[in-house]
Amino acid sequence: MTREDSAATRAEPRVALVTCEMFPELYQEEFHLRDALRARGVTVESPLWDDPAADWASYDLAVLRSTWDYPARRDEFVAWAHTVPRLANPAAVVEWNTDKHYLRELAAAGVPVTPTTFVEPGETWQPGTTGEWVVKPTISAGSKDTGRYAFPGEADLAVKHVARLHEAGRTAMVQPYLTAVDGVGETALLYTPGPDGTLGFSHSIRKGPLLTGPDLGDKDAGYAEEISPRTASAEEVAVGDRVVAALPVGLLYARVDLIPGPDGAPLLVEVELTEPSLFWSYAEGSAERMADAIVARLR
Repeated sequence: MTREDSAATRAEPRVALVTCEMFPELYQEEFHLRDALRARGVTVESPLWDDPAADWASYDLAVLRSTWDYPARRDEFVAWAHTVPRLANPAAVVEWNTDKHYLRELAAAGVPVTPTTFVEPGETWQPGTTGEWVVKPTISAGSKDTGRYAFPGEADLAVKHVARLHEAGRTAMVQPYLTAVDGVGETALLYTPGPDGTLGFSHSIRKGPLLTGPDLGDKDAGYAEEISPRTASAEEVAVGDRVVAALPVGLLYARVDLIPGPDGAPLLVEVELTEPSLFWSYAEGSAERMADAIVARLR
């Protein structure tokens, strides 16, 4: 009997909630999902994604959770994902979603995306003369290497930021700063599978603003999210549903982050399909719904 046969026929299923060296016992928020799965008779372990001793074929399902050290090693992370037999979300999705060029595809599909200019290494970029703008790399997490700039006064700093990214071989992306985030904040919509296995809206939270000024290249941006419960509006859920409809089928989870645009209509900031926080502690029963979806998938 092969290892995969053994995994498929074992009486007590085994699930890996995959993490990284920063959180060897999982990020605390994931304890809710871990405990809900254990209450359903599932053996849960939290291997590090880059642990060479991990036996990925022995798990009935590997679920990406707090693998938050991957951006600096993205190629290695994607290559690893392609070696895991039963990974959620799957490796092809991980490869697509860990580079924010995907926003261009979603915009082409009719999703209301925050206007984005991609500046590839070797290309020149001319800043505008007014307004506030965000510069960041296409591969990053936690607002690292991300800055907010007011033109014209900080235009030179923005140009230097793009140049630093290019010197490191990275693509820069430039977006208007959506000022509604300073008051309204950002709405994150969380999607998990329903009884039929397809993604449906589960719950939502509010994230406060993170960016306070330019990135000067001399330190990492801080990452202390201000999180609170929020009931998403019908308009926000409608946009979230449009985003999910444009995604591959068979996903175990998705997070859709929205900020109101200049006219108040929700715009997509990003869709997170790799290892997003899903904020179980802010919505009673949400971890249990995910645990039920995982158990259904194990069957």
